[in-house]
Amino acid sequence: MRYDASTREFLRTYVKAIQDSNAAIFAGAGLSRPSGHVDWKDLLREVAEDIQLDIDLEVDLIALAQYHVNEFNGRGKINQILIDEFTKSVTTTDNHKILSQLPIDTYWTTNYDQLIESNLESAGKKVDKKITSENLGYSVSGSDAIVYKMHGDSSLPHDAVLTKDDYEGYDQKRELFSTALRGDLVSKTFLFIGFSFDDPNLSQILSKIRILLNENTRTHYCFMKKIDANDYRNKEEFLYAEIKQKLKIKDLKRYGIQVLLVDDYSDVTEILNYISSHVKRKNIFVSGSASDYGEWGETRSFEFSTLLSRALIKNNYNIVSGFGLGIGSCIISGALEELYSSQSKKVEERLKCRPFPQTTTGQLSRSELWTQYRKEMLSNVGVSVFIFGNKIDNETKTVIDASGMIEEFNISVANGAIPIPVGATGFTSKALWQKVMGDFDAYVGIEELKSLYADLGDESKTPEELIETIIKIINQSSRH
Repeated sequence: MRYDASTREFLRTYVKAIQDSNAAIFAGAGLSRPSGHVDWKDLLREVAEDIQLDIDLEVDLIALAQYHVNEFNGRGKINQILIDEFTKSVTTTDNHKILSQLPIDTYWTTNYDQLIESNLESAGKKVDKKITSENLGYSVSGSDAIVYKMHGDSSLPHDAVLTKDDYEGYDQKRELFSTALRGDLVSKTFLFIGFSFDDPNLSQILSKIRILLNENTRTHYCFMKKIDANDYRNKEEFLYAEIKQKLKIKDLKRYGIQVLLVDDYSDVTEILNYISSHVKRKNIFVSGSASDYGEWGETRSFEFSTLLSRALIKNNYNIVSGFGLGIGSCIISGALEELYSSQSKKVEERLKCRPFPQTTTGQLSRSELWTQYRKEMLSNVGVSVFIFGNKIDNETKTVIDASGMIEEFNISVANGAIPIPVGATGFTSKALWQKVMGDFDAYVGIEELKSLYADLGDESKTPEELIETIIKIINQSSRH
């Protein structure tokens, strides 16, 4: 998919915001609707019928909910509808899955359902849910993400923000939510998904931010489906809707919100996948093992491995490695030397070394355990570099290919990571390099990188030249 200039600018900005831990998500009803949850109109359809109104003719749904409360002296039925609609079984969406796997720790939503937090938990993250103002007074220790339920949750239907009474009393009852949101809007870059921007609370908060910061308002982004003539009965209705959308887009700029128009909501999933793959590309998996160093010799092999990890860290990439036989120590020492020389205090973030367990007495065999271990280790990696790759067969005592490296290659490709086998180092890496070059479009698909990949198989190249080529490939791949 080719992106226009505004979308490309968003992708660069938002990927960087995620990598710098400055990104946030604001989810509206449109995010949950494809899962099977209702939107506001369908939620209040029966409520409208009770008071003899046609939901399809109503625009002010907050007032409609209030009318029902007024007529029936309470919100008992509305509370029951919230419970019934948002506790029923639904399917999760691809967008929820992608968002939950991104390294984003701040989520805001006006939705009453639990899809955001349940998907985060399924991704192995510990969630700190903020449903009531009292929840804002404490933190969940060791949490990976905070989910602010700005309008409450179906588990507490009596506290859910839905009627005019709720909105009018919001600043008194939920003032802490407004304060927290203002702070995040100032310090983080938001992506609004499935949001109509008709919510009076959000409009009020955005207005205050605009007044306080004036032209220094932070830029945020939102997706909006482009007006389609096929959705309207006649040309006049289409043109009217098109004019209104243009006016709305222009008005949102006052709040620092840039609209990203998509032809179809499925485009949002593609864009989120793009973001996910590029965020992961900052994490480089280095696969390497050697019992035999071939023509390289031990000293040259160690120097190459050390310089490679130093170069990756120096170019602001993170390293993930499995502490491979004969090579792992050099990968670690090179990374540490660069981190310490730059006085970095983020060693645990920049270098993730995962030694493999050598013995097991559990239910899984060692090979099964290693496969699961590799899948987990490679789950958040966008590029995999393969060097050397051999071991001694216990029975024949001869040098054979590293089966673990082949498995890591297959997992990487299945995950959509870019494989970079350094064929010049020989052994399994050479076989993998030949495999990639034999079907370059399938494994890499970026034509301008093909000549650089060819250089990785040139045995006359020095270690420094090979490392320079690897860095060029990673840097250039991040632009696609």
